[in-house]
Amino acid sequence: MAVEEEGLRVFQSVKIKIGEAKNIPPYPGPNRMRDCYCTVNLDQEEVFRTKIVEKSLCPFYGEDFYCEIPRSFRHLSFYIFDRDVFRRDSSIGKVAVKKEDLQKYHGKDTWFQLQPVSADSEVQGKVHLELRLSEVITDSGVVNHKLATRVLECQGLPIVNGQCDPYAAVSLLGPSRSEAKKTKVKRKTNNPQFEETFYFEVTRPLSYTKRQFDVEEEDVDKLALRVDLWNASNLKFGDEFLGGVRVPLRVLGQAGVHDAWYFLLPRENGGKSVKVEDLGSLRLNIVYTEDHVFPSEHYTPLRDLLLQSANAEPVSASTAHILGEVCREKQEAAIPLVRLFLHYGKIVPFISAIAHAEINRTQDPNTIFRGNSLTSKCIDETMKLAGMHYLQVTLKPIIDEICTEHKSCEIDPVKLKESENLETNRENLRQYVDRIFNVITTSGVRCPTVMCDIFFSLRESAATRFQVDQDVRYTAVSSFIFLRFFAPAILSPNLFHLRPHHPDPATSRTLTLISKTIQTLGSLAKSKSANFKESYMAAFYDYFNEQKYADAVKNFLDLISTSGKWDQKSIETPIMLKEGFMIKRAQGRNRFGIKNFKKRWFRLTNHEFTYHKTKGEGALCSIPIENILAVERLEEESFKMKNMFQVIQPERALYIQANNCVEARDWIDILTKVSQCNRKRLSTYHPSAYLNGHWLCCKLSADTAPGCTPCTGGLPANIQLDVDGDRETERIYSLFCTYMTKLIKMQEACGSKSVYDGPEQEEYSTFVIDDPQETYKTLKQIISAVQTLEQQHTKYKRDKFKKTKIGSQEHPIGDKSFQCYIRQQSENTTYSI
Repeated sequence: MAVEEEGLRVFQSVKIKIGEAKNIPPYPGPNRMRDCYCTVNLDQEEVFRTKIVEKSLCPFYGEDFYCEIPRSFRHLSFYIFDRDVFRRDSSIGKVAVKKEDLQKYHGKDTWFQLQPVSADSEVQGKVHLELRLSEVITDSGVVNHKLATRVLECQGLPIVNGQCDPYAAVSLLGPSRSEAKKTKVKRKTNNPQFEETFYFEVTRPLSYTKRQFDVEEEDVDKLALRVDLWNASNLKFGDEFLGGVRVPLRVLGQAGVHDAWYFLLPRENGGKSVKVEDLGSLRLNIVYTEDHVFPSEHYTPLRDLLLQSANAEPVSASTAHILGEVCREKQEAAIPLVRLFLHYGKIVPFISAIAHAEINRTQDPNTIFRGNSLTSKCIDETMKLAGMHYLQVTLKPIIDEICTEHKSCEIDPVKLKESENLETNRENLRQYVDRIFNVITTSGVRCPTVMCDIFFSLRESAATRFQVDQDVRYTAVSSFIFLRFFAPAILSPNLFHLRPHHPDPATSRTLTLISKTIQTLGSLAKSKSANFKESYMAAFYDYFNEQKYADAVKNFLDLISTSGKWDQKSIETPIMLKEGFMIKRAQGRNRFGIKNFKKRWFRLTNHEFTYHKTKGEGALCSIPIENILAVERLEEESFKMKNMFQVIQPERALYIQANNCVEARDWIDILTKVSQCNRKRLSTYHPSAYLNGHWLCCKLSADTAPGCTPCTGGLPANIQLDVDGDRETERIYSLFCTYMTKLIKMQEACGSKSVYDGPEQEEYSTFVIDDPQETYKTLKQIISAVQTLEQQHTKYKRDKFKKTKIGSQEHPIGDKSFQCYIRQQSENTTYSI
């Protein structure tokens, strides 16, 4: 979800690898082990939770998490919790990384020391204050000065134990001052509107002779205003601190007026003193990306160069191929290239062109596509995008069964437990392999068309290049569909969205053995037993040394590498797209029924959207996809609840609350995508609920009144190929900027090749340059297009820098920006935070 910012769209995303924790302090009891899990939080809002690792002080998680960030945030935080079945789980420690510091750790495996979790430090949100110093003459003629403090509103306060009933406490601090006043409590909102004013007397020295609002220096230095936000709690422990701010009165300046937003900060000297090294550490790999995307016309020169890549002669002189040459990792280039070419329908000709060139450079058919080339990485990425639903419908049922049955399948005699039987384990494993092999080899008709077309191209190029080898037309395809698609998905089902978490060690071992066997079955190698280093695997594989397995693989590969036959495939089996617990409001089928909120298990397939009392039970309500007319956010003020959205049907709207902002965005996106082609989709909707006989948004009384707000923009109906072409072009531009020195070195290499026909200089030998003149010409065009975009980015940053006003709602004053604010006021200039 993009944030609009002065003609730009700003996208934020984060990809996190949660590795392991070590040296967690032991539990203070006879059993010193802990059952720990880790959460990922945007400020205080949990957006992901790992599995629980039991009985360990060094838990290994090995989990990946990716999300588009739909709102602004200050900290990306990670909490380690110890599960307690008898009371609320207890926090052990946390890692909090400020947004501006995320780039320091970009893509690096980093050990972070766990910090203590203190209620005084768990703050977020901002407050809007207005201070005004005025002169009051008393009846006796004495001149007094009063400070009027207006607390207007707060935004983004944390929710404590499921509630937020905030109030503000305001006090004037100084050598002899400690007055405290409180606002009214605002119930059930973390964006309270206070609009309350408090007055404090500011005493002047008797020697006061200066001009009207010029407060004496020694007084100013000693006086400050303190505003603390509290959550009014019914618990016996008292109210919870939400954050505070200290404002020195010198901000009033000569005008005697100050109006600004402030970030709420932790309480000074709050929390207990805990040694950091006592809490252990957490290994993380964080990749935070922020894309500033201009209007589409800005990208035309670079985009046109990229889209011409498939037709370039030779393809090694194309813009896309050059990107792969200069990037440190081919994967960096493959991800945006594949998404861009998929968006514009150019992926098949592009991959065909680079694959054909790679095959022609390959000397031995047995090494075809063995390296991590741009071709192999692009095909990998295409299969992940276009084939995710294919994996879901093919593998998910059997993978779920394996993960829940926990049958023992260990066939290594050294690792066998005393209670296990080797032959029983072999039979369990053989049955699993047989079932997975059968579902794969009978799934050809469901293979996505774009994958079939790519496989057809690979097969034709390989067969033409190596005409003597009769099996190369199969191995060229099997090296991708088995080795890089099905086998990795079986090995790590969580990375392919087949399971929510990494499997437990025993199940992971079973999946490893299955993956190895499936990979070998699909390879069609001449001597398959020799493929295994372990003797026990070679012995197990004897079960599958029958011609029927090889024939089934070849029939499957023939089917998926036949171009054009399987257009317009219809999958009759429902595909599970998303499921999970959420809270829904009763739909009011009974006019006099109580419309309360209940927790339900929601399930979305390509056929229907249902909810159930709990997972596995029958549906309480089923909404056919064709009955979904719109899916939109619901304004928080409707029910004083965050993260709500509505699924609008012909007769009514279903109001749902997701667990967090990321889940809400994911549900809205996928429901919108799957219902995008419905003929009766609405063009307008009501952003607020219908309550007490009228719509809260437009005040119309008829519950059938047409919507008052345009529906949000439509998305492509193809769920997997929903791509923003401009965003991908912006990412490619960023890569070219990062590797500009290598682009220039490649230009030098082209010049060297053109004038010197001898052995290559070592510094140029890493580049693939088949035609120096054409490559040089393309490089010149790339650098020109990149420099033009760079100038536009520089201008945008300079203009934004000039317009930045510290203390505004967009740029609140924080602990590091206060001095900038003082300078900005005194010099009447603008500074960046």
